Amino acid sequence: MSHAFADIAFTPSVKAAQQRDGSRVSYARNFEADTEVFNDRLGDAEVEFIAAQRSFTMATVSETGWPYLQHRGGPRGFLKVLDDKTLAFADFAGNRQLVSVGNAAGNERVALLLVD
Repeated sequence: MSHAFADIAFTPSVKAAQQRDGSRVSYARNFEADTEVFNDRLGDAEVEFIAAQRSFTMATVSETGWPYLQHRGGPRGFLKVLDDKTLAFADFAGNRQLVSVGNAAGNERVALLLVD
């Protein structure tokens, strides 16, 4: 787990839960030390994994605050790494509800779930 992920995931509420569970000290030592290098870029292993995908799930959040998950699929290579921080995918015509597109227009935070 990189520092970038810890910065996103370890909110004050999560840190409080870790404290109650007894795992807070370990996570603070491993992912919040000043000496650790921030790893927030895609490396060769991630690029290779992404290139092999035929599907993924995309999560967006609506203006009402609710998450929305949508499956995306295509041939290998439809999900591409443009650079070490940017992905793009072929967008095939679907049901034309445009829920993910609309959600991303209102909140640019998007998460992708790729399963090995």
